[in-house]
Amino acid sequence: MAANKGPRNATPIKASRQKPERVRRVAGAHSARTSLQDRFRSWRQHHQDSFKDALQRLNAARTSSAMTILVIAIALALPAGLAVLLDNARAITRGWDGNAHLSVFLEMNISEQRQRDLASDWQGLDNISRTEVITREQALAEFKALSGFGDVLEALPDNPLPPLIVVYPDETDPVTLRALENRLAEADGVDLVQLDVEWVRRLHALIELGERLISALTLALAAAVVLVVVNTIRLAIESRREEIVVVKIVGGTDGFVRRPFLYSGFCFGFAGGATAVILVQVALWWLGGPIDELLALYNSEESLTSMAASSLIILPVFSGILGLLGAWLAVGRHLGDIEPNF
Repeated sequence: MAANKGPRNATPIKASRQKPERVRRVAGAHSARTSLQDRFRSWRQHHQDSFKDALQRLNAARTSSAMTILVIAIALALPAGLAVLLDNARAITRGWDGNAHLSVFLEMNISEQRQRDLASDWQGLDNISRTEVITREQALAEFKALSGFGDVLEALPDNPLPPLIVVYPDETDPVTLRALENRLAEADGVDLVQLDVEWVRRLHALIELGERLISALTLALAAAVVLVVVNTIRLAIESRREEIVVVKIVGGTDGFVRRPFLYSGFCFGFAGGATAVILVQVALWWLGGPIDELLALYNSEESLTSMAASSLIILPVFSGILGLLGAWLAVGRHLGDIEPNF
């Protein structure tokens, strides 16, 4: 038998295809978007931390902080107190019974009833608080009592004094008084309108001068407050120079570094304004008794009033804004000079 020669268990050889290995991508850095809410939360948190840091640093240096706050308070209390006194002076002079009045002399042939009718009509006009009727007989009797020429006047055949209406205006502004004078002079039966307004002009000139002096003093002392805060924040920046350098090395921006100093300036200003309010109130309380007693001697119903409720809030906020401005100027001037050296 012929034997078949060949390899045992032979299987057909299939060409195997090698699959290419998959190339794995190496994961690298990629950018992530931060939501607006996360940014706002981070911004708010940093503001809170900056405010707390400012308060802690003020508390840590109590003596120097108290001296700075007291200097600011004294600088602001002076114009604030003068403004309150000027407002009281304006209110007191407005309530004087001796306010400017107009003497309206009527024609001689005007009857007493017509005189009273005119006074009643004028009392209903604007800028007139009240009117007073002085008849010819009343004027003659008053002139006899005050002049001492009673015997001479009795020798005259007729009463030479005209009927008179005294008009008391609401306001003592010279311009308003002149307008009212011209208006009354055009009425029927009016012979002459006499107004002694010189003392009113002097009073308003003094009040206006006081207002301008207080405004100039306020501007000057406000600038002094800003300079005080500038110097205080400059010293704080110098004392924290190394800390600022480290923050900038790790990527802190100027805004990040600036924020705590701005809060410090605002805290200095706000605390100084609040202290100024206390100083003014104490000074008014101390002066209240003698001033009220002086007004009582002049039969005045007015009394010394304290600061308005709005001023109790406006003054600390205004002072805080001044402190914020001073801190901004100091940081903007000195922060740029501090840069890390590599």
